[in-house]
Amino acid sequence: EEAKAVAKALDADEDEVLYAITQPGGFSYVDRKVDLKKADAVEKLNLEGIGQVPDTLRVRPQGDIASQVIGAVSDEGEGLTGIEAGKDSILEGVNGERRLVKDALGDPISLSNVRDAEDGQPVQLTLDATIQAKAEDVLAEIGEIHDPVNASAIVMDARTSDILAMANWPPVDLDDLSSAEPEDLLNVGTSYTYEPGSTFKAFTVASALQGGAVTPASTFTLAPSIQIYDRTIEESHPRGTVTLDVGDILAQSSNVGAVTIGLEIGGRKFSNWIDRWGFGKPTGIDYPGEEQGIVLPYSDWSGSTIGNVPIGQGLAVTPIQMVQAYGALANGGILRAPRLIEKIGGVETPEAKGRRVISPRVASEVREMLKGVLAPGGTASEVEVPGYTLAGKTGTAQIATEDGYSDTRYVASFMGVAPADDPAIVVSVMVNEPKNGHTGAEAAAPGFGELAAFTLPYLGVPTDQ
Repeated sequence: EEAKAVAKALDADEDEVLYAITQPGGFSYVDRKVDLKKADAVEKLNLEGIGQVPDTLRVRPQGDIASQVIGAVSDEGEGLTGIEAGKDSILEGVNGERRLVKDALGDPISLSNVRDAEDGQPVQLTLDATIQAKAEDVLAEIGEIHDPVNASAIVMDARTSDILAMANWPPVDLDDLSSAEPEDLLNVGTSYTYEPGSTFKAFTVASALQGGAVTPASTFTLAPSIQIYDRTIEESHPRGTVTLDVGDILAQSSNVGAVTIGLEIGGRKFSNWIDRWGFGKPTGIDYPGEEQGIVLPYSDWSGSTIGNVPIGQGLAVTPIQMVQAYGALANGGILRAPRLIEKIGGVETPEAKGRRVISPRVASEVREMLKGVLAPGGTASEVEVPGYTLAGKTGTAQIATEDGYSDTRYVASFMGVAPADDPAIVVSVMVNEPKNGHTGAEAAAPGFGELAAFTLPYLGVPTDQ
């Protein structure tokens, strides 16, 4: 009867309550983190042996927004994932200590402070709650239509490298961790690695322009395929022999064209460029567990590697690495670590200074070429935001398996900047194994369009067309 009454007051399972109150050892929890109304209902039962212990509770006024980024805590309040784990020692504070002296009869005779308690310090993120909510809505729509394994959307301020949104799909309920798969607690933007596919071609072109291997006016007569040692690289859609300039190669996402440009750069120099763009190492964003991606050192390249990397195969990146690198295209050529933590204890976190990768001229030339991706004839021509010019790149990467590249499993992505001529934002949308349309144009580019259309006027960015 006691178990039944307590279960009713707590809105809990009667069998679980009975198990808890019949455990040997003298003490066990019936329930934890109980709200005050339910706790009061149990107290009114006035049952012998059932009492209450004061506890702390995480309160989330905005619900589970940015749940994977903020992270989960244990029942004891210890950070388990995300910022909660990475900044646990800052957030938790220090317990105070008092010394009580008793006489021979056990009566207290003095009480003194040994150490005062210190409150934890607040940690303020750069995330904008309104943009974050929009990014999560966009991913929810992608989740409903394409049912991917996971997905990520990131919005970064192109001028400061502040992260304005970092959303994940599927969502998790931080108050019910038992219902979440462990992998769903990870922040996809910093922890998931994938082959970038055609979104990487922007760096192939930028590297070639900066190194003088090509100019914007360079043209190439391209066969339908190209043989690189034991590998034949073909276009994603059959075509005849064509002559394309560098901008056309990006706009039409030509595999043969990108590999041809890679050959103009040369393997060793290309390997150095991959390193200069920041791939194969953490970005330095202040977030725990950031993956560094996978990049082969040049000494491990095979004869066909130069046929892989110019088209974004044979290396693995994280969404935040792609955002950092596209940030350099957006800001005039400076590779700068993204900033996620704005303040700790009220003290501003300094912006990273960064380092120059390409010249402002080359950055502008590449953005001009990337406009063609969203123009008629480009791979994302259906995406537009009235009043603003856009630049970006679609990516449709086959997933590597033990038997080679899959013909049925893909990572769809889109990397974009806006406005194209004077970028205010960098946007990444990555969709892992989408259904009902597997290409970057189908599964990811529309999400970029939605985020750009919302964020630009929200930030007060002037129209440019």
